[in-house]
Amino acid sequence: MPIRALGFDYGTRQIGVAVGQSLTGSAEPLRELRARDGVPDWEQIARLISEWQPDALVVGLPLNMDGSPSEMSARAEKFARRLQGRFGLPVHCIDERLSTFEAKQSLRDSGRTPTSYRDNPVDSLAAVLLLQTWLGNLSEETS
Repeated sequence: MPIRALGFDYGTRQIGVAVGQSLTGSAEPLRELRARDGVPDWEQIARLISEWQPDALVVGLPLNMDGSPSEMSARAEKFARRLQGRFGLPVHCIDERLSTFEAKQSLRDSGRTPTSYRDNPVDSLAAVLLLQTWLGNLSEETS
């Protein structure tokens, strides 16, 4: 049975959101949510969950390049726990090292330059990449 998931690229000022599903392993960007010192507008997240009816939530963990936890990964894990506590859905954390770098590269490749987050936000594109990785790992586990 296909699984629909929402992916979150956690940040202290913005949180990128993407939606994807396991049937095709594809994901698409939804939007960037504003955050105040890492705290999102929980009502916006509730509306997205109500609209998309996901089976799971995926949060990117920004680990250090050597794989060790960072201050931001600790904050992302706290965000993941709050998602699970508020919405009662399974929440999966995934290593997202380089997803923002890849998202910026994707913008460059498409002819847009990531000169400013306001002009070309990369957070929802980073959420797409981490969600596609999780969906790919999921399909490998079930095959």
